[in-house]
Amino acid sequence: MKDAAPGTRTASPTRREQILQEAARLFAERGFHGVGVDEIGAAVGISGPGLYRHFAGKDAMLAELLVGISGRLFAGGRQRVAAAAEAGGGAAAVLDSLIDGHIDFALDDRALITLHDRELGQLRDSDRKLVRSLQRQYVELWVDVVRQLHPEAPEVVARAAVHAVFGLLNSTPHLGRPGALPGRDATAALLRRLALGALDALSG
Repeated sequence: MKDAAPGTRTASPTRREQILQEAARLFAERGFHGVGVDEIGAAVGISGPGLYRHFAGKDAMLAELLVGISGRLFAGGRQRVAAAAEAGGGAAAVLDSLIDGHIDFALDDRALITLHDRELGQLRDSDRKLVRSLQRQYVELWVDVVRQLHPEAPEVVARAAVHAVFGLLNSTPHLGRPGALPGRDATAALLRRLALGALDALSG
């Protein structure tokens, strides 16, 4: 994700960030239990034991990845809501910004989507509960905006629609390799149209 958008990273990642990026890629490709510390170390050019200067072990990497992205999405969503409000934008502008932010995540962090789907159960109970709590708060940001745009929709229906849109946007790991897609901008535009269309159906 880009540094200017919520939940972003720097253009030049730190060694710790490099380790997390490679761990996410390897865990997504081969599963949490199919990757060793030595392999993660080799991917970033350091010895396996050298990783322990940054993380206590694979469990700590997985927790930081999954708790971290949930936290960044929620914090980024709050920033987008606040920025749109400060700029005088209405609920439609806020929703546009939320959709754009989630599309950035869905296109730029596909490995983390796969990782969440497959490995959330590997987290300690406390970390898993934190992930779920952050996700619920992120969902409620969207639900509040969607209900402003579609006040006729019951809250439970608006929430279901938001979850459905997340499912749509988070389908990116199943769209094929990046080279098989029509290009980032075209894919982002398609996802945006689909998300807006799904939410517009609430008024149908």
